[in-house]
Amino acid sequence: MSKHSELGRRSFLGGSLVGAGLAAGGVARAAAEPAEAIRNQGERLPREVWIASVSHEGLQAATPAAMGQQMLQRMEEIVPMQPDVICLPETFLVSNLSQTAPSATDVAESPIGELLRPFADFARAHSCYVVCPLHTRTADAVYNAAVLLDRAGEVVGEYRKAHPTTGELGSGVAPGPVEPPVFKTDFGIVGMQICFDIEWSETWRSLQQSGAEIVFWPSAFAGGQMVNAKAWQHQYCVVSSTLKDTTKICDVTGEELARTSRWNRWVCAPVNLEKAFLHTWPYVHRFGEIQAKYGRKISIRSFAEEEWSILESRSADVKIADVLREFELLTLSEHIKTADSEQCRCR
Repeated sequence: MSKHSELGRRSFLGGSLVGAGLAAGGVARAAAEPAEAIRNQGERLPREVWIASVSHEGLQAATPAAMGQQMLQRMEEIVPMQPDVICLPETFLVSNLSQTAPSATDVAESPIGELLRPFADFARAHSCYVVCPLHTRTADAVYNAAVLLDRAGEVVGEYRKAHPTTGELGSGVAPGPVEPPVFKTDFGIVGMQICFDIEWSETWRSLQQSGAEIVFWPSAFAGGQMVNAKAWQHQYCVVSSTLKDTTKICDVTGEELARTSRWNRWVCAPVNLEKAFLHTWPYVHRFGEIQAKYGRKISIRSFAEEEWSILESRSADVKIADVLREFELLTLSEHIKTADSEQCRCR
């Protein structure tokens, strides 16, 4: 479903931790704002990505179109943070309506339709990606979907919820493919899951195997520790956007970088994708050599009880893939795969 690049890979963006505007400790098409202009707005690591996510809490409207305008107003609050991508909640256009909500079949559209168009305009105006969940349709079916818009407001691709609830199935929503797509953006490879999908491990594992670095999870409920677990189990960043309770951004370790609360209805935080997730043993023996050579250019964090280690580049001059090759280190996934192969050989 992805588009072929017209400009090639854009420069990577990033920044420092923020939440709700306060400091808190397919391929893309042409952007509306030149990459050079964005890059010059502050010192940023090459693969730091500003991720924003929005909670639906407190929003009410009469119609889906009016709800869309309410959400756009909330998104405008995030604009000063210069986000690279904003994630919105599951089927938010038909939630918390004062009038009877239209059925999925009545509101479904083929992207880009009347309901999605304002969000495409927002993406283009502010040069950011938008993960916009809504009901979509083909000639044969209606889906609970999430559409990825690029910085030019064009459709990169669409994820269709693989595991609708029985209620959704009864209302005419069809299940999407069990093999989820990944999408290439100018900051990395992303995937999506929606709400009830969190109960099926296979689709999340498939995204890991396909190289996803960030997985967006629009949902009706918050998910709690399940969201954190999906991150560390698959070693990618997981971003939730929910209709109620907590919306949050989890790093590859499952640690929360930012979360909403009654005081803030959106979050925005940078994630550095130039990192590797290792099994500490036996690679810890090389960590001293790495620090001696690279000093502050490499950050090494080790989790004692889990025996995880995170190698992170803090310099544009240092690529983690090069460091892994130089010091003969395997990522956790590679380490497990190697051990599994040896076990099978010895059986």
